[in-house]
Amino acid sequence: MPQISKKGTELPQSAIRKLVPFSDAAKARGIHVYHLNIGQPDIETPQGALKSLADTKIKVLEYSHSAGILSYRKKLCEYYERHDIHVTPDQIIVTTGGSEALQFAFTVCLNPGDEILIPEPYYTNYNTFAKLCDAKIVTIPSDIKTGFALPPIEDFEKAITPHTRAIMICNPNNPTGYLYTKEELMKVAEIVKKYDLFLFADEVYREFCYDGHEHFSVMQLEGLENNVVLFDSVSKRYSACGARVGCMVTKNAEVYSIAMRLAQARLSPPSFGQIFGEAAVDTPQSYFDAVQAEYVARRNVIVEGINKIPGCFCPMPKGAFYTVIDLPIDDSDKFCQWLLTDFSYNGATVMLAPATGFYVDPERGRHQARITYCLCKEDLQAAIKCLEEALKVYPGRK
Repeated sequence: MPQISKKGTELPQSAIRKLVPFSDAAKARGIHVYHLNIGQPDIETPQGALKSLADTKIKVLEYSHSAGILSYRKKLCEYYERHDIHVTPDQIIVTTGGSEALQFAFTVCLNPGDEILIPEPYYTNYNTFAKLCDAKIVTIPSDIKTGFALPPIEDFEKAITPHTRAIMICNPNNPTGYLYTKEELMKVAEIVKKYDLFLFADEVYREFCYDGHEHFSVMQLEGLENNVVLFDSVSKRYSACGARVGCMVTKNAEVYSIAMRLAQARLSPPSFGQIFGEAAVDTPQSYFDAVQAEYVARRNVIVEGINKIPGCFCPMPKGAFYTVIDLPIDDSDKFCQWLLTDFSYNGATVMLAPATGFYVDPERGRHQARITYCLCKEDLQAAIKCLEEALKVYPGRK
């Protein structure tokens, strides 16, 4: 039998989806599974954007421009202008989800053996795209006791080697829900300037900032026009994960030009997703205000509920809809699988994402799990009750 490539065998499993076969089996047994493992919002998608698809009169579904439909890129410029981000259509490449934007940028900017510094825990798929480029993720640990605030900037500088090529920031953060401040990002900017690094920024949760905190974009940092590459997506902003439309934004003309070769090689991004995305830019602020209020209420249910369970700790996220929690368990991989294979409470169980997959060294996440609060408040309360009852009987409780 032909052998699989070495690179293929080294690609990591998704920390978020690897337990899906066990959740499928639980459902087949009649168990209701509360999904706290995946950021799939249940918030209704803006109806105006969906209507644009129903109203589309297309006789031939053609390729779009490889950079994306021009009218959509112009509309994105309007969106960014509202957030004090000033870009032009020829600085935007529309991509098949934010994931393709990551792949484009990593491929263009990284050589084999190059290193990307990332605060840890980090979004697990960054590692997959780095490995595809034969690059390496180097993590700077943050602490759950500080809510996963930016690690001391000295820790970044100590980690820099001749192979360091970029710093990666996800803001607001997935998996921790931490919102980096302007002051923290300016410290990162100093290191980027000093060592002339790329600054990759995943800002897909820009709209989800709580308690009066405002988002500050790396695109607003002065003097980094040739260093910054921004990744964005409609998936979470408009509760439209299935649209599969994102974008890569950069003012670095060379990065853009080379990335366009990749864009041309994959021909074009999804046309219907772009039609949806263009209409979605006109979504009224009232939609986001209501969504934000709902997520704050859900967050509070999670934080208060988890912290009432003996031995558990949940920090207060300032953004996105994720948090990483500490659990009194021996092994999060075993525990999260056990929840699906051996436990139920009133005919239900809960699915978590083991935090081991969000760390370079799995041991750092051995007693932690990432959870999302994308479910309604009633389901979140039921899920917390399941977790509380599970911890009473789990054989590996500490």
